[in-house]
Amino acid sequence: MFLKRLERRKSGKKHAYWASVESIRTARGSRHRVVAYLGELKKSERNGWAPLCRRLNQEQRPQPSLFDPPHYDDPTDDEPVLVKLKGIRLQRLRDFGDVWLALGLWRLLGLDTLLGRLIPAGQEDVPWATVAAILTIGRFCEPSSELHIADTWYRRTALEDWLGVSVEQVHHRRLYAGLDQLLPHKEAIERHLKERLGDLFDLKYDLLLYDITSTYFEGERAGNPMAQRGYSRDSRPDCLQVCIGLVVTTDGIPLGYEVFAGNTNDSTTVERIVEAMETKYGRAERIWVMDRGMVSEANLKFLRKRGGAYIVGTPKAMLRRCEQDRVDQDWHEVQAGVEVKLVRSPDGKETFILARSADRQEERVLAHILVCFLAYVPWKALAQWMRGAGLGDAPRTLVEEIAKIKSGDVVLPARWTDGTEKLVHLRCVTTPDEAQKVLLNRLGRTLPVRLRRIDEVAQM
Repeated sequence: MFLKRLERRKSGKKHAYWASVESIRTARGSRHRVVAYLGELKKSERNGWAPLCRRLNQEQRPQPSLFDPPHYDDPTDDEPVLVKLKGIRLQRLRDFGDVWLALGLWRLLGLDTLLGRLIPAGQEDVPWATVAAILTIGRFCEPSSELHIADTWYRRTALEDWLGVSVEQVHHRRLYAGLDQLLPHKEAIERHLKERLGDLFDLKYDLLLYDITSTYFEGERAGNPMAQRGYSRDSRPDCLQVCIGLVVTTDGIPLGYEVFAGNTNDSTTVERIVEAMETKYGRAERIWVMDRGMVSEANLKFLRKRGGAYIVGTPKAMLRRCEQDRVDQDWHEVQAGVEVKLVRSPDGKETFILARSADRQEERVLAHILVCFLAYVPWKALAQWMRGAGLGDAPRTLVEEIAKIKSGDVVLPARWTDGTEKLVHLRCVTTPDEAQKVLLNRLGRTLPVRLRRIDEVAQM
């Protein structure tokens, strides 16, 4: 697969645009087939798409995914019929654009095939890999509870058409059971995502950022020993909580996470998270970036012993040794309103960066957090994809815009030439407006026009 420059003339002027193209063999010899039209690309954008095409070219092209418009072929479509215009109507309007995008990212990351392999199909009515997709896409599009997914959200979307799972099959018992099936494969999922994201976006893992957040629960959570009262980042000290330690690359791509009891001190998590990352990705000379809550002399000694480097926030107590260096000399402005100064420690082993500014339940809980992690990964993958397409790296606006695209049934009261009368339901996708077309074009994606056709005996 490679980038190809195409040209056309419009109003007497020559215009150049680009496409992702692959070589195929035909009866007439080798030919080029367009995989995606990318529009007019700046040089920096071409530099982003070209490596991705080369990486995809090194492996077999994946099976058609959601991003490949379905080929709708019904031999009766060309049969002439009479349509009663007065009876035409639109019904069954569903959310389409955001779930189409989310499911496409799920498949782009290979999570459908991975979970299909990790959780082989058994006697269940809905494959567990599909249940995991529903949970994750629900969290991606409209974060809420499993009850909300089952009672409200799923029936509003077009996922039934893509996944072949009826609304009646999506209930809270199945979703909760899906959490139980998903959790045992956490480490395998993290390893897979690290490799897949590295292939797609050429990620670097020499600088890792680590921080702690927390999430609280309503209720007693008596059955979950990890639910404890501690420092609440949500300003809810009255609620039990757990702490979540997340490791990301400098691009914000998540590599992994660990869950700790709600009363865990941040600094006590460092050894566990470093050892977990080294177990998964090897022991290498990485630079760890952490805030002052993680810092203790024991942690720094632990990192030095392992040959690791670090950039950490300095606790206020340690800053006292730099009091004499706060004089107004040797400060350098690094951005508007922010100045920094480098100070060597007395033993010469560390460098302090002084800065100043004038402006300044049960295990199912762990599975819930895993689903949040899985939804966060395609979100950040979309940000990387947007950056390569010259669309910035803030997905929320794009997702909200694409979410305006709906699917619905155009119902036609039709009469065939033999006198047969039927109601023809054409399940179609609304035509994107000009702004949505621009976004889709920059992403190199084409929406399907029609999803399916349903005929039923007409009551006319």
